[in-house]
Amino acid sequence: MKRGNEIQRVAIVFAGGPAPAANAVIGAAATSFLEDRREVIGFFHGYSNLQDYHPITHRLLPDKHYRVFVEKDLRGLRNSRGILIGTSRANPGKGIESEADLADPNKTARLRNVYDALVDLQIDALVSIGGDDTLKTANLIHRYQARLPAGARRVRVVHLPKTIDNDYRGIDFTFGFFTAVDVMAKEMLNLRADAIATSSYYIVETMGRKAGWLSYGVAIAGEANLVIATEDVNESLSVDGKLDLTKLADRIIDLIVARETRWDKHYGTVVLAEGLAELLPDDALATTTRDDHGHISLGRVDLGKLVAHIVAERYEARHGRARKVTGIQLGYESRCAAPHAFDVMLGSQLGIGAYRALVEEGLDGHMVSCGGQLDLHYVPFSELVNADTLKTEVRFIEPGSDFHRLARFLETRVDPLPEWSPGRRKEERR
Repeated sequence: MKRGNEIQRVAIVFAGGPAPAANAVIGAAATSFLEDRREVIGFFHGYSNLQDYHPITHRLLPDKHYRVFVEKDLRGLRNSRGILIGTSRANPGKGIESEADLADPNKTARLRNVYDALVDLQIDALVSIGGDDTLKTANLIHRYQARLPAGARRVRVVHLPKTIDNDYRGIDFTFGFFTAVDVMAKEMLNLRADAIATSSYYIVETMGRKAGWLSYGVAIAGEANLVIATEDVNESLSVDGKLDLTKLADRIIDLIVARETRWDKHYGTVVLAEGLAELLPDDALATTTRDDHGHISLGRVDLGKLVAHIVAERYEARHGRARKVTGIQLGYESRCAAPHAFDVMLGSQLGIGAYRALVEEGLDGHMVSCGGQLDLHYVPFSELVNADTLKTEVRFIEPGSDFHRLARFLETRVDPLPEWSPGRRKEERR
């Protein structure tokens, strides 16, 4: 028997927010199976149709709910924008918070629908592409099947990590991260030029829900004067563990004053990670909507504009003169941008890795990962998902790490630098 011969029909599902190079991943994965004479289908819009499957009232139909890939679908796909099969944030595992919940038929109803749909379509393996919530879903589908009777059909599951936030454990960089950084950094440089021309400040909110990788990358490449992410919130910026907008505003005003008094510079840019909004007091978020995974709709908070307004007011109150401060929100324009070459290479390798994991390695319940010079390796779900909560764990920027120190060295220091400091001349040029 040919290796992996038990896998003849493979399904691909893409879930969560868009990311550049999504089509490189989908195309490489589909091509790998097709060239080995295996059938590949792509489900439209994440799990939205799969979780509502019913054998009578909601059967899944080709060209309406999924696409059966042929070679011509994949031509010239690698550098294209968007997501060939679409995406959504539908969450079939909603309400499942422990291993015991997997025994509850009410809580697992949507998971059962997904499983039944896959079996109905004679799917042998599922390639899941998405962020940490999608990894959680992939693990739930894997764990759900482990509880089925011995003779029940099994659908193997492998996951490909995706997020422009780059906060994934088990992989060095996620596809789409470098494109998103590049797109937003170029916008930052435009805003910096505008700030210089108009003697003003821009408070720029970037995507990055939990960790600061994206905001730090944008600040470094976009030459911002200050970056603050969730990892930076300590007692100096918080009260009772919650972000204090007054303290945050005063930190930015200290930066503005330092630039004015020491270097006669009356312009600048500041980057804030959108995830800071999740640290606001509960009453500030009471009316904010949430998605199917329970996440706050951060775009509706508009943290950049909120902070810019407070900074302008407090600056004028403290110094008796006005300072133009504008809040800008960046992120959505980067999610479907033309992918950076590195993201195309990384995404393509991950797509091929799905084929190799399933067919060559015979794996199930694993995430495909890349390291070094795009070397493939495979990480069991059990190493990435908490066994008690069934949740994934975020990878934060470690304070004092080389990446953290890089961002801090390149930003404007508020505290005076000693005469001998190598950063002193650097700051005089900024």
